[in-house]
Amino acid sequence: MLTIAQVYPELLGTYGDGGNGLVLAERARRRDVEVRLVTSRFGEPLVDADIYLLGGGEDGPQRLAVSLLREASFRARIDDGATVFAVCAGLQLLGTSFSVEGDDEFAGLGVVDAVTRRGARRAVGDFVTVVGDTIMVGFENHGGMTNRGDGVAPFGAVQRGRGNGDGHDGFRANRVWATYAHGPVLALNPWLADDLLCELLGWKSVEPLASVADRLYNERLRVLTRRGNRSPHRPGRG
Repeated sequence: MLTIAQVYPELLGTYGDGGNGLVLAERARRRDVEVRLVTSRFGEPLVDADIYLLGGGEDGPQRLAVSLLREASFRARIDDGATVFAVCAGLQLLGTSFSVEGDDEFAGLGVVDAVTRRGARRAVGDFVTVVGDTIMVGFENHGGMTNRGDGVAPFGAVQRGRGNGDGHDGFRANRVWATYAHGPVLALNPWLADDLLCELLGWKSVEPLASVADRLYNERLRVLTRRGNRSPHRPGRG
């Protein structure tokens, strides 16, 4: 049984982030994996899960989510083998500290050695990142600039947009996947959901699925290519 948990959607689910759980669960089921998709709600104990999904949120809810996750020993759950997929604010709170509401600095969960500070301007718009040898498409809407510590690998290389602010997007650490791509990024990039499943289930690869999401992803790639984006694309997707 694969248990997928969406964490505090009342606080970290402002931008349709719940779609990430729906996509991950459905692609697992279509490969005959028994799945339980659960929600850990604000005010309730954090459920046990194989993977926790952290979404985006505004400054106040982000600070509250950090406090609740600290009380729930969230970092210990990762140390015990759980995986995390985080977007936007979820990315920021996994680091050692983050700044919200101006220059005020708050302690993060310390899962990853990364510090987020407020940028001079907000990053809003189309977002294109090369992850490995595949293009991730999406949208970003954040005011952060994230500095990774020594030895912390980026999630990908930014081709369009800002990401961390240094030409890279997010970070990858042991069982932690974090990106500035906004909202239900797994719906826009079904190959990424498949890569997550491979890590969770110990698979080397999966056969492609014939789905609307895969066809829309390939169409968006064609549009980017027509606009002159020459980033690499892993063959055989979709």
